[in-house]
Amino acid sequence: MKRGLIQVYTGDGKGKTTASVGLAVRCVGHGLKVCFITFHKDPERWGYGELEVLRRLGVDVFTFAERHPGFEEAGFEELRGECLRGLEFAREAMGRYDVVILDEINVSLRDGFLKEDEVVSLLGEKPEGTELVLTGRGATRRIMDMADLVSEVRNVKHPYRKGIPARKGIEF
Repeated sequence: MKRGLIQVYTGDGKGKTTASVGLAVRCVGHGLKVCFITFHKDPERWGYGELEVLRRLGVDVFTFAERHPGFEEAGFEELRGECLRGLEFAREAMGRYDVVILDEINVSLRDGFLKEDEVVSLLGEKPEGTELVLTGRGATRRIMDMADLVSEVRNVKHPYRKGIPARKGIEF
């Protein structure tokens, strides 16, 4: 891949991570080296099935800031530090991988764990041959303006509204 682009999957609907996982699978199928970095997802606690499958396919998977104050007790400064470590890790991964996926990084930005200038700086440092994907609700206008592709997933109807909780194998 000679020219890598910046992709953003955002919006209030279900499917942003799922889209990035599908992209990762496609990339592996074509022999590309993929790094999948998650923010605010605790794989030990929730057992995200997609992360295990990606590992089996040869995708390098890393997690940062596994907790989130909206769902469990977590200190802001600790999580900000973890998000910054994840951002630095992503900076180092670009150039070593064909595709770097930053799953839920938009949530880190939206909720103040990362500053917009910090993420914008990362986008500006993306090497020519690296595809960079950012997922999560709340992508900022500036981030979307820098992207080459923006997909907004809109929530039309969701089982949560009927009181149906997240289901293993479907939502995680």
